[in-house]
Amino acid sequence: MKNFVYLEKNLSRIRDRISELERQYQRRITLVCVTKSGSDEELSELARLGAVHIGENRPGELVRRGGLLRAEGYSPTLHQIGHLQRNKVKLVAGVASLIHSLDSIALAEELNRQAKKLGIRIDALIEINSAREESKGGIDPCEAEEFFLKVRELDCINVRGIMTMGPVLEDKEGLRPYFRMTKEIFDKINAQYGFAGEPILSMGMSESFEIAIEEGANLVRIGRRLFEKR
Repeated sequence: MKNFVYLEKNLSRIRDRISELERQYQRRITLVCVTKSGSDEELSELARLGAVHIGENRPGELVRRGGLLRAEGYSPTLHQIGHLQRNKVKLVAGVASLIHSLDSIALAEELNRQAKKLGIRIDALIEINSAREESKGGIDPCEAEEFFLKVRELDCINVRGIMTMGPVLEDKEGLRPYFRMTKEIFDKINAQYGFAGEPILSMGMSESFEIAIEEGANLVRIGRRLFEKR
């Protein structure tokens, strides 16, 4: 039997820190455990430890691993993170509880098409390219409101909020302006139009989740820190 004590310790540390920040900022924070770098056994152990929100960037793995957890008696909330190709939408429609990377009208229309076929509504976050990096997906910050209004016209998509990655920086403090700008976009759209359901602002990962929460995030996605073996 494998020893997964590192997973328990890592998850506990992360949960404790998020709880501290929840108390400090009087805001509930959702932790999404990103499991792409973990094995199936580690995934099962995270579920045993009470992890509910599971994020995968490979649609096929999202479906397979969701089935694996359900077969073991768990009820995971699955998050499709990372760039989603239109030809993969059919795989995750009806499986993913939340799509984190809505970054084009073409993708939105395909999600809407598949949702109609299934008779469901799909929850999604608009991805903002806060650093305007050509190598990354996402909507230009100046076009976020216009994009939101176009997607809102689609019958079967619930726009739940906004997501941003931010640039890769050695000094994570440098992410604050990007997170702050994304929060301003989030607040403006939410105040003028409102998001579907409880609004979600997804920012921050393993090295930046604390800064992201300080800047307004209420959902963080953490992977690498979970699987560190110290």
